[in-house]
Amino acid sequence: MELNKAVLDCMKALRRQLRDEQALDIRLSQPDAINAMLSACLSSDNDDTRQLGMRLAQLSETPFSFEPAAPTPRMQAGHPLLVEPAPAHHTGSVRIYRGQRVYA
Repeated sequence: MELNKAVLDCMKALRRQLRDEQALDIRLSQPDAINAMLSACLSSDNDDTRQLGMRLAQLSETPFSFEPAAPTPRMQAGHPLLVEPAPAHHTGSVRIYRGQRVYA
């Protein structure tokens, strides 16, 4: 997608709005700046922010909808992406490395 003046102006206005409203700092140089801005607009209660989000979606030809998404399936115990609590006898920190829990 090509960033033209209209898209950049909309992004600047939306960036300012999101910084004031949600204390988000989204840089225009980020590769996912448009998606990050649109995601933040979805969680906004401000009509101006939502209007700017819809405008940015139109200008950038990115799909954007305020309807709730379909519910995501809950992860069952043992799912590889589910981080389970550390054993009770362990008091250190837990990290995930290559899908495995590492107790530090």
